[in-house]
Amino acid sequence: MPNRLADATSPYLLQHADNPVDWWPWGPEAFEEARRRGVPVLLSVGYAACHWCHVMAHESFEDAGVAEYLNGRFVAVKVDREERPDVDAVYMEAVQAATGQGGWPMTVFLTPDKDPFYFGTYFPPEPRHGMPSFRQVLEGVDAAWRDRRDEVGEVAGRIRADLAERASVYSAGAHHPPGEADLHQALVALSRDFDARRGGFGGAPKFPPSMVIEFLLRHHARTGSEAALEMAVRTGEAMARGGIHDQLGGGFARYAVDAGWVVPHFEKMLYDNALLLRAYLHLWRATGSPLARRVALSTADFLLRELRTPEGAFASALDADSLDGATGASVEGAYYAWTPGQLAEVLGEADGALAAALYEVTDAGTFEHGASVLQLLSDPQDAEAAERVRAGLFEARSGRPAPARDDKVVAAWNGLAIAALAETGALLDRPDLVEAAESAADLLLAVHLLPDGRLLRTSRDGRGNDRSAGVLEDYADTAEGFLALYAVTGEAEWLELAGGLLDTVLKHFADEASGALYDTADDAEELIRRPQDPTDNATPSGWTAAAGALLTYAAYTGSARHRTAAERALGIVGALATRAPRFIGWGLAVAEALADGPREVAVVGPAGVAATAALHRAALLGTAPGAVVALGEPGPAAEVPLLADRPLVAGAPAAYVCRHFACDAPTTDPAVLAERLGARPEAAGSAG
Repeated sequence: MPNRLADATSPYLLQHADNPVDWWPWGPEAFEEARRRGVPVLLSVGYAACHWCHVMAHESFEDAGVAEYLNGRFVAVKVDREERPDVDAVYMEAVQAATGQGGWPMTVFLTPDKDPFYFGTYFPPEPRHGMPSFRQVLEGVDAAWRDRRDEVGEVAGRIRADLAERASVYSAGAHHPPGEADLHQALVALSRDFDARRGGFGGAPKFPPSMVIEFLLRHHARTGSEAALEMAVRTGEAMARGGIHDQLGGGFARYAVDAGWVVPHFEKMLYDNALLLRAYLHLWRATGSPLARRVALSTADFLLRELRTPEGAFASALDADSLDGATGASVEGAYYAWTPGQLAEVLGEADGALAAALYEVTDAGTFEHGASVLQLLSDPQDAEAAERVRAGLFEARSGRPAPARDDKVVAAWNGLAIAALAETGALLDRPDLVEAAESAADLLLAVHLLPDGRLLRTSRDGRGNDRSAGVLEDYADTAEGFLALYAVTGEAEWLELAGGLLDTVLKHFADEASGALYDTADDAEELIRRPQDPTDNATPSGWTAAAGALLTYAAYTGSARHRTAAERALGIVGALATRAPRFIGWGLAVAEALADGPREVAVVGPAGVAATAALHRAALLGTAPGAVVALGEPGPAAEVPLLADRPLVAGAPAAYVCRHFACDAPTTDPAVLAERLGARPEAAGSAG
């Protein structure tokens, strides 16, 4: 019989709707029930594409004996971390402080007042590797709750006090945006962590550093640093050629378990692919690399083919696991890995051998059971034969059981996808990608944006989830997407909509005294503390994303209020730039834009005229850090302030390059404009 999760919109919660565990969704009712019964709360947090979440569910939550014990002594609450990042953030901070590590599934035991007192992640069904079984954990917590309640209360009180004290370290008021020296020292610190042989930063596991790549490209564009460009290029190429990149269908897995990008954790997330799409596009823009261009286009095609929803937005993720055709078991990576025998069976002996050599598939294998994850360590000599092999394998793979899709729509991640697709479509002559970006934006307007200007974080099947209020990253990344759409289309409505979202950020998420930003609104559900984290993780933090969008909006409008808010928010980047640059990459990228102005480009001319389009394209191809591009008809009453009082030149379309609305002499020549903005000369005249 289904439990209380049966009416959820989250695919992750729905995966647990038929568990014998009597799950409750997060909400006051669950804690009232715990208080009524006098029992603790088990909080289990995960997400639909999480491999170990599936493992623990099968081993423990589907076990009738475990469920009976759990239901009798606890109130069990299940949370989708992607739907409620605020809940996840608060308790993950407690887990990491107590244990020194974190991960999902996250397992936390709470008092009925929501105070945590015991923590963990995955627990096995039997004791192993020094870990207790989940049943032993339940029995131990139950005994402590019944026999040592005062001790439990003291622990919970200390943890709550510690979390409250941690909140104060993020005040931005005492810091200034990073200056030239800070940005240089951030580069030096990154170079110490750089893996010159294998690309990327640090050792295993290795995560794609898309936001750091953006900083490196902007730093190179502003300063000419060859070291910055080399790190960006080397990392981009290593990821593109490794197993983390789907060599057949495009797109990237979550991370590599090794230091050489060979074996991934196979889940594919929307946010990773949106960020990497933009990073590879900008790598192409800076260098002209055919590999970067190819990867950008194949990643965009992956998004449209496998993550686009019927309503026009983008689903959250594809699972790491899928059914193994031979055993019928759910196996991580089964969809993506190959043996030499499988290649020959699909392609024939000759092409099978070609594929094995091309994609590094060996008898020993690089993955489990002698299978290999496909790599493309060098470009093939025979491009036509290589494409024949790739297409044959892709078609054969499509007949395998596919990974499940988490089809909920997250506003923030769709904002990232909108920005990436809009820019890629414009720069690589793919109008279908711009149209896809507009469709996703339309869905956010129709379903996520409420009449009062507030955002819902998630939706599914075109239905908004009113239990999932938008957090800071939703407002900031959606605004980022809308700003990119304006730059590409010249439709001023997108700029206006972005401004509305950013006004909500300033009203409900900002601390006026310090300039700091909170992850949740001032009128959001009260948790044990108000979450606040400026560091970038898998995505830009809401804090740094908001700083970037505020700075861009100010450049379009001349708004001192928005620029000041951006500068104050960047204070925390100044504090972290030299200490933890890998974890503030987007903040550093925004700081590069601030250091450069950012430059403001006003392209004025009639729509549909070739000369206007040529100037617009040259402006978009510029590598000036964070430059904004306004497009529209000239006139004193232009909808966008940056366009106002920028006339045509001798009756011809013209472009103005400005800083703080003070402009150089206009030009009608796309080549001159491209040079002023740092574009490659050969890029200005073609799509690559």
